Amino acid sequence: MKKIISIFSLLFLAAGIATAQETVYPAKENKGRFFITNGTVHVGNGTVIENATIEVNNGKIVKVGTDVSASGTIVDAKGKHVYPGLILPSTDLGLKEIANGVRGSNDYTEIGEFNPNVRSITAYNTDSRVIGVLRSNGILLASVTPEGGSVSGSSSVVQLDAWNWEDAAYKMDAGIHVNMPSFINRFGRRGGGNIPPAILAQLGLGGGAGGADPSKAALEKVEEIKSFFRQAKAYLQEPTHKNTNLKFEAVKGLFNKTQKLFVHGDQVKQMLIAIDFAKEFGFDVVIVGGSESFQIADLLKQNNIAVILGQEHALPATEDDDIDQPFKTPAVLQKAGVLFALNDTHDEARYRNLSYNAGTAATYGLTKEQALQAITLNAAKILGVDDKTGSLEAGKDANIVIADGDILDMKSSSISAAFIQGRQVSLDNKQKQLYERYKYKYGIK
Repeated sequence: MKKIISIFSLLFLAAGIATAQETVYPAKENKGRFFITNGTVHVGNGTVIENATIEVNNGKIVKVGTDVSASGTIVDAKGKHVYPGLILPSTDLGLKEIANGVRGSNDYTEIGEFNPNVRSITAYNTDSRVIGVLRSNGILLASVTPEGGSVSGSSSVVQLDAWNWEDAAYKMDAGIHVNMPSFINRFGRRGGGNIPPAILAQLGLGGGAGGADPSKAALEKVEEIKSFFRQAKAYLQEPTHKNTNLKFEAVKGLFNKTQKLFVHGDQVKQMLIAIDFAKEFGFDVVIVGGSESFQIADLLKQNNIAVILGQEHALPATEDDDIDQPFKTPAVLQKAGVLFALNDTHDEARYRNLSYNAGTAATYGLTKEQALQAITLNAAKILGVDDKTGSLEAGKDANIVIADGDILDMKSSSISAAFIQGRQVSLDNKQKQLYERYKYKYGIK
């Protein structure tokens, strides 16, 4: 019995050092007025205000500037930087817990090619241990996106401090996601080398007599996708329906402009077809991935196509590209006037490095404020939530991050406080708890 008591004593002591993730609760609704004072405010639209004050009331920003009188509850940000909450614009957060791991923790894809009626929001897991890590890195909102098939389903924007998906929902079913087939076969760039045409032919992968033509197969798949949307258009034009088609009903928003079509693809040909979708169906189209978008930046601008760039800390898409092309592409899009956002899709890092991706872009042609805008206001515009978030402006939700240093710099950035809709949220996470646990174990102070 004494041994049992001793064990429990140690457990409670450890709990005092690092609170368990299960006792990190979503913050309660903020009903009062408070002020964030003396900080360097990065508005998110390119403006920086030194020694500024932000007035927040009932979860909304009331005023931002140097002429705001503060009284009552004050958060002193002297010597610190204040930013809009960062936005992860396309992610499987809350749908995939362990990358390439336990199947039971993953719910990001469905069987079948055409699943527009699949709603990622209903599978979103607010108890994911990854969420706390993102919050402590300044990421306060994310667009949760399904995967798989030709038409994957709908994505929804969530805020990252909630009891359940209903609480988390910030904008539901804002986009329908389409996966473009590849027009080329790429092999072995990381050690596999070039595969001889004869071998490709034997595998039925093109490159030799009898091999499949990847462009032909891709065009056939594209025609299937177009056929689906043509049928949906015809169905939606009918005044009444004998039978309800859930798949066609799910894409109604694409035709009435309440949803956007997010087309996943990196190759120029895939993006050209995305432009063709916009022209044929009148859809608002966003490219997701877009590693080769620098080649057709002017064309994307002419057709009002937005881009969510994929993983920036990566090798270039082709052997002929500059080794630093992924770092330079944001500046090319910025110069062309393309609306774009930066993303982080790295499974192992679990998306926490979003701000550092922006920091890299800021050393390859973007200014610091342009890079910040690519993970705040630009992302909000693309996701259709810029009326509520993305910048620190009057009337918007108080989604605010306070950092001790430059949020784009891995060395100096340290998030000291974060607010979602005016609620100060916990910055604790599993990794911090493990850090404290093993400091305690080895007597490190």
